Amino acid sequence: MTEVDNHYYAIKTTSKQERAVADSIFRTIERRLLDIKVHSVIVPEELKGYVIVESPESHSRIQELVESIPSARSVVPGETSLEEVQHYLVPKPVVSGIEEGTIVELIAGPFKGEKAVVKRIDIGKEEITVELYESIVPIPITVRGDHVRVIERKGEE
Repeated sequence: MTEVDNHYYAIKTTSKQERAVADSIFRTIERRLLDIKVHSVIVPEELKGYVIVESPESHSRIQELVESIPSARSVVPGETSLEEVQHYLVPKPVVSGIEEGTIVELIAGPFKGEKAVVKRIDIGKEEITVELYESIVPIPITVRGDHVRVIERKGEE
């Protein structure tokens, strides 16, 4: 089967249920509850409320699948192409969008809950160096980029 045989459909989901819908699609296909072929399901982080399904099936067959999945609402009319979904397949560095001077909250580790200012970013290692916001003595702490949540970007006030 070639890429030309496959179609890409966007499925509208209930908000914050994208992963659950993808898991339900996988379970339905795995258990052969419906005789529908699905090659992949993409849950793009930046595309809230949607999952993308790659399948050789027709739009009506995917709609039939969606009707059996809780929290899946509908199939968006028409289909998309691999070129349009390909950029969702390339992972973004977890430190993208964070720059020096940004105020973050640590969401993991021993300083969880503390606010800090970003002092340095290492994109290659996906780490940032921060200084605790309310610390008397500024001590640089290096943490993984996914261990912080941006509170206030530099220049936003």
